[in-house]
Amino acid sequence: MDLKFVGIIVGLLLIAGHLAPLLQTSSFMRWLPRFPRSRAAGLALMTVACVGSVFVTKTADLSEFAPLRNIIIAVIVILSVLAMIYLPEFLAVRALGIIALLAAEPLLLAAFMRPELSRLLLVVLAYAWILLGLFWVAMPWLLRDQITKLTAAPWRLRAAAAAGLFYGALILFCAVFFW
Repeated sequence: MDLKFVGIIVGLLLIAGHLAPLLQTSSFMRWLPRFPRSRAAGLALMTVACVGSVFVTKTADLSEFAPLRNIIIAVIVILSVLAMIYLPEFLAVRALGIIALLAAEPLLLAAFMRPELSRLLLVVLAYAWILLGLFWVAMPWLLRDQITKLTAAPWRLRAAAAAGLFYGALILFCAVFFW
């Protein structure tokens, strides 16, 4: 993938994703604490995670495991369905962690072997997503605790949203003018 294209997409998504809680802080203060245990969000996000995992498995170079590609895809689908049935607690958090792990790959691929120093904005973001994704999948209650601290005061949510908005604008600026 092209670094410029990925940078523009990620920058716009970060801006859009952080502008909403900045403008509607009170509604996000009510919604965010309910998110980790939301069954609807869990099912939707786990479906997205399953489709993303199947896509990555379908397109990845598996080298000596290539003959097992269809079996791996079947296992991914079966485990996703079983997770939706038997892991209702914090399903949304686990699915969000899987999506964060999957989303880091295109960022790292786009920034790989590029000379621009500003590409590290995407690399840092990708590794932050990887770290958070690993923790959210293994210990999903951590996101609940993070949300509790974030929504303890409206200024915290606004500050976090402003920081994410700034980071997204910085990535978008670099993508448009430097990459």
